[in-house]
Amino acid sequence: MKSGYVALVGRPNVGKSTLLNHLLGQKISITSRRPQTTRHRIHGIKTTEIGQAVFVDTPGIHASQKRAMNRYLNKTAGSVFQDVDVIVWLVDRTAWVSEDELVLERIKASGVPVILAINKVDRIEDKDQLLPFLQEANESHEFAALMPISALRGTNLEELEQTIMSLLPEGELIFSEDQVTDRSSRFLAAEIIREKLLRTLGQEVPHAITVEIEQFKTEDNLIRISALIWVERDGQKAIVIGHKGEVLKKVGERSRLDMERLFESKVFLQLWVKVKEGWSDDERALRSLGYGS
Repeated sequence: MKSGYVALVGRPNVGKSTLLNHLLGQKISITSRRPQTTRHRIHGIKTTEIGQAVFVDTPGIHASQKRAMNRYLNKTAGSVFQDVDVIVWLVDRTAWVSEDELVLERIKASGVPVILAINKVDRIEDKDQLLPFLQEANESHEFAALMPISALRGTNLEELEQTIMSLLPEGELIFSEDQVTDRSSRFLAAEIIREKLLRTLGQEVPHAITVEIEQFKTEDNLIRISALIWVERDGQKAIVIGHKGEVLKKVGERSRLDMERLFESKVFLQLWVKVKEGWSDDERALRSLGYGS
């Protein structure tokens, strides 16, 4: 049997969470077009007849360290490099920016086999750009493999998975065969709500929002969930609630439907919006809201 940990790393918005969900065949990590959608280290577990790969989805590594949230995200993403057996480094097509250089520095220091996955190749209009990019990338580090993929379209994901399994060490299963993630139902519920907020609000207040589950109670075939949506200012609270509560109602309906599919149960969901000024730049507030070390 093969078994081990596989880090999915890269700068923000390169498709790490989308790749995780497609490799698992189900949604574990939330996705949106907004940077910093992933804020926590999330394990997605895939067990096959030849072994078990524990994929580790991480926040995107970025240059900014101005706020406590930025420092937490970089620390969470950076800590994974020394704790895994294989790294899959995602880059966005042939675009190479300064934040990719930050990832490359961490990779070179890790001493771990690295697969360079060039994601979103379905959106490259001039395919002739790909070969020179692969040659240049290959000169920057000794990669175990270089693979053009599309996480969204499923292009070359089977080949990527086979390469990952070939690089994992021999060993017993780390988690039980039927386990898909190490995260609790409360955590997944909070993430679903945050995803619907990010997708509904678009550019408005995405980074000033976090979600805290106050109640998660199972009664027969019904789960009762009460959640607090924290923002940083009264103006943001008004945006999240919307005119006559329309935004909050829409977020609640979409979240409830996703939860019912995930938990295979009826869900009664209550949402409240509260203000905690400057929570994203306050390390004590971050810890109290579940952003631990």
